Amino acid sequence: MTARRVTGLLLAGVGILAMALGLYLMIAAPAQAQSFDEALVGLDASSFGDKVRAIEALAAIDDDRVVPVLVAMEDGRLFRRKEDGLFVIGEKRGRSFDLTAVLSGEQLGEARSRDLDKITVNNRLRGAIMAVLGRLQLGSPDRAMRLAAVENILRERSAAAADQLRAALAEESDAAVRDAMAFGLAAMELQSGDPAQQLAAIELLSQSFDPQARAMLGETALNASDQEVRAAAEAAMQAIERKRWLIDLAANLYQGISLGSILLLAAIGLAITFGVMGVINMAHGEMIMLGAYSAFVVQELFRAFLPGSWFDLYLVAAIPVAFLVAGAVGVGVERGLIRFLYGRPLETLLATWGLSLILQQVVRMIFGAPNRAVANPSWMSGGIELVGGIVLTYNRLVIIAFCLAVLAAIALLLRYSSFGLQMRAVTQNRAMASTMGINTARVDALTFGLGSGVAGMGGVALSQVGNVSPNLGQLYIVDSFMVVVFGGVGQLAGTFVGAMTLGIINKFLEPVAGAVLGKVAVLVLIILFIQRRPQGLFALKGRAAEAAS
Repeated sequence: MTARRVTGLLLAGVGILAMALGLYLMIAAPAQAQSFDEALVGLDASSFGDKVRAIEALAAIDDDRVVPVLVAMEDGRLFRRKEDGLFVIGEKRGRSFDLTAVLSGEQLGEARSRDLDKITVNNRLRGAIMAVLGRLQLGSPDRAMRLAAVENILRERSAAAADQLRAALAEESDAAVRDAMAFGLAAMELQSGDPAQQLAAIELLSQSFDPQARAMLGETALNASDQEVRAAAEAAMQAIERKRWLIDLAANLYQGISLGSILLLAAIGLAITFGVMGVINMAHGEMIMLGAYSAFVVQELFRAFLPGSWFDLYLVAAIPVAFLVAGAVGVGVERGLIRFLYGRPLETLLATWGLSLILQQVVRMIFGAPNRAVANPSWMSGGIELVGGIVLTYNRLVIIAFCLAVLAAIALLLRYSSFGLQMRAVTQNRAMASTMGINTARVDALTFGLGSGVAGMGGVALSQVGNVSPNLGQLYIVDSFMVVVFGGVGQLAGTFVGAMTLGIINKFLEPVAGAVLGKVAVLVLIILFIQRRPQGLFALKGRAAEAAS
C-alpha cells in the first residue's frame, strides 16, 4: 500500500468521523440542558407546543426562580416589558402593575398594562404548569406547599409523576402529608391497568372519607376490565357509604345538641317566669336581644378603653353585665306592667307583645337597624376536626358547656337557696305561701328578673354564633314556647329534655324536608303530643296545674 493511498484513507476516515460528530451534535443539541435564560425566553414562543417544552426545560433546571416564574405564569402575572423585552412579574395595583424583574429580582416600579405583553396560557399549558409545580414542590420544606404539590401532581397522573410521588412518600414524616400522598398515589395506581396495583389502591381508598374516593371507585366499578377489580371497587363503595352514613348521623347529632343548647338558653328564663307566675311573656325574646346588645357594648368598651391584650376577656365581663341589664329591665316590667295584669292571660299576652315592639324600636333608635357583629375571642375561634370532615367549633362547644353550667346553677339556686325555697312555695300554693309570711309580690318581681337575666345571658351566647339585630329575640320566642310546653311548664328537667329533643329532631328533619317544612313538622308533632299529654313530658305542679284542672 502506497503512502498516498494510506493518507487518503486516513483523510476519508477523519471526514467520516467529523460528519458523524456533526450529525450527533445536531441530534443531541435540542436535548442538551438549557440555561434558565434560554428556557425563560421559550415561554414567550408563538407556539403553545414550544411553551410546553420551555416549561419542561425549566423543570430540569435547579434554580430557585423556576417556581415563582411558573406560579406567576399560571396566575397571569408574567409579562414582557415592551420597551426592552425584559421578563417581569407584575402585581396589580389599581390601574397599574408593580414590576419585579425575573432574572435579577430587582423592583422596577410601576407600569401600565399598555406597556406590557402578557405571557398567555391556555388549559393545556396550565395543566403542564401545575404538573411541573407538583413535582418541584414535593421536596419543599413548607408543609402547605407539599400538600399543594400533591393536588397539582394528581392532575398529571403520569408514570413519572407516580414514581416521584412514591419516592416522596417514602421520605415524608408529616402524617397529614403522608396521608395526602398515599391517597394521591392510590388514585394514580387505580388507573394503572395493573390489577394488583388497582386492588391495593382500592383497599386504601376504601378507608378514605374523601368524596373523591367514592367517585373514583364508582368509575372503576363501571369501567374496569378485571372482574375482581370491579367487585372490589363495588364493595369498597358500599363500605364508604356505610361510614358516610354514620358520619352524617354523628354530625347531625352534634348539630342537634348545639341547636338544643341554644334553645335551652332561650327557654330557661321563660320556663321560670311561665311556671311560677303563669305569665305568657311575649317580650321574652327582647330580653335575649338586650343581652346580645350588652355583649356588643362591652366589646366596644374593651376595644376603646382597654389594652388589646385584654380583649379576649370581654365575653367573661359581658355575661354578668347582660344578666344585670336584662334582669333589671325584667324587674321593671313586672313592677310597672305585669303585676296589674295577673289573672288576665290574654291581656298579659297583648301587653307584653306591645312591649316587645317598643323595646325593638328603642334599640333601633340607639344602635340603628343594621346588624352588629360581635367577635369571637381567640379562645373561641377555630375548632377540632374529626374524621370525615366533622368540625367541632370551639364557639359551639363553649355554648354547650355554658348552657349546662347555667342550667346547673339555676337548679342549685332553686334547690338550696332561701329564694329558691320561696319560689317553689309560691309555685305550689301561692295563698299558703303568703299566709306563711312570704312576700309573694317580691318573689314575683325577683322571679321575673331572674328569668329575664338568664335570657340576657342566652343573648350573649347567641351573639357568638350570629350577628346581633333588633329582631334577634323574635327568631327564638316561638321555639322557646314550644320547648317549655313540650317539656312541661315550670320544669327545668323538662325544659332540658324538650330543648335537646326539638334541636335534634329539627336537625334530622332539615336535610329531608327543608328548614321551613322541618319546623312545621315539629310544630305538628308537638300539637299531636300535647293532645295526648297536655302536661308535657314532665307533670306540672303548683298553681298553674290547679288552674288547668
